[in-house]
Amino acid sequence: MKFEGTEITGKEIDFSVAEHVLGEAGFVHAGQWDYERVTFDYKFDDLVNDDVYYLRVQAYAVKGEIPSPHSVIKFLDPILGKHYYPHGVEYADETFPKHILEKSTKKLEQVSALLK
Repeated sequence: MKFEGTEITGKEIDFSVAEHVLGEAGFVHAGQWDYERVTFDYKFDDLVNDDVYYLRVQAYAVKGEIPSPHSVIKFLDPILGKHYYPHGVEYADETFPKHILEKSTKKLEQVSALLK
């Protein structure tokens, strides 16, 4: 599921600042990058349904190369997906629980506030 039109989408920022801000919000950047793209993940463990969801904030380099701290990245629309072991994360054709959607929205609002 895409979160279109967020305040994050399209924002350009130094990679080092993005790492710091998203880290403060609880997102993990654990090697999900190449020299042009980067992904920050926030993991939701739904203990009620025994499911795992990932809120992903992705970006690409518009100046320099990732992971250089002075490179500039541009954020894409954040996405939410459900993890299926061992296959990975599925984004399309999923029905997400209301509480996961609400938590995702709050998390994105937190990131937006930290980026101001």
